[in-house]
Amino acid sequence: MRRRGFLASSLAVAVGAPIPFAANLRGTVPLALAAEARPKPALTLLGERPFNAETPPHLLDDAITPTPLHFVRNNGIPPPAADPGSWTLTLDGHVERPLELRIADLKRRFEVVRAALVIECAGNGRAFFEPPVRGNQWTYGAIGCSRWTGVRLADLLALARVKPDAVYTAHEGADAHLSGAASRQAISRGIPIAKAVDPSVLIAFEQNDAPIPPLHGAPLRLVVPGWPGSCSQKWLTRIQVRDQIHDGAKMTGSSYRVPAYGVAPGTKVPDADMRIIETMPVKSLITSPASGRRSPAPSVAVRGHAWAGDRTVASVELSRDFGASWQPARLQPPVNRHAWQRFSATVDLPLPGYYEIWAKATDDAGISQPFAIDWNPKGYLNNGYHRISVVRT
Repeated sequence: MRRRGFLASSLAVAVGAPIPFAANLRGTVPLALAAEARPKPALTLLGERPFNAETPPHLLDDAITPTPLHFVRNNGIPPPAADPGSWTLTLDGHVERPLELRIADLKRRFEVVRAALVIECAGNGRAFFEPPVRGNQWTYGAIGCSRWTGVRLADLLALARVKPDAVYTAHEGADAHLSGAASRQAISRGIPIAKAVDPSVLIAFEQNDAPIPPLHGAPLRLVVPGWPGSCSQKWLTRIQVRDQIHDGAKMTGSSYRVPAYGVAPGTKVPDADMRIIETMPVKSLITSPASGRRSPAPSVAVRGHAWAGDRTVASVELSRDFGASWQPARLQPPVNRHAWQRFSATVDLPLPGYYEIWAKATDDAGISQPFAIDWNPKGYLNNGYHRISVVRT
């Protein structure tokens, strides 16, 4: 009963009202979390405690991910709904001038910017590791590119005057640890100062031109595009500047880290040999058609998105013959830095039968997606080709 009660309360936060018959949902995310007026399935629920849900690839076809279709990644218990007018953000630590700011102060004292920014969970693709690894079994849908509005973290750091010995930030949110213990944090990650002053890193108060919904971190969150989504702290209350690499909850051990060297599947890697994940790898996603399409047509229009962490995607190629040959796709530039890029192509299907269409992106450093990546203990950074099936009848 405790598990059902936790799910009901999380969903109530998401939809903004109690759900009298939540016990009857049986794993289905409410329609309110799917795009309005779309006769499509809801997000796929991966976990109830904490609440996590991903988006099927064919629902990610929009250039700007609609808020109800953005994946949800939580680590703890979301806080109760709060009054945005009284929400306070503290910026302190190794700075000359500590700050305490309300959202109105952010809007009044700093330039407000708006940008389409990719957030992707580092565990996106974990379900495809063999042997399996523990954690949410994300497939392809722990990714989104909404339009975020806020102020640059760099501007706050400039006003606070970061001390010369500062090396890292530390983020804190209002979500509670799953145990309910006030002495424990659900998650508290940080980023190097060099990333924190990147003008794309935002302290956001709007998602897609509306206040951020509770389940996505209302009323204030970080958006750290190009790096693991865990850096984008929800329900943001404090940013501490530190003179060491942050050692908060889910910053140490194997959390959001990969081995410093290749390991055989199933290997236990010492914590000392794990390295913090920073920029995310180049990746692509076919959003149309949905996998499993059947049609008598001799060709199929294919489209999707590609992204590359802190880099830009230089090209996307598609294969219809299991990688024996590749054709270039048309690739659009990003609408702004750290947004994903649309690709499209017409793929011929010369004979009736079963085909797979594979997508492979290459970034501006010449690094391409692999067919599959080496195994790692936590199932992070899986940027293998996205593959869909189509049948010409």
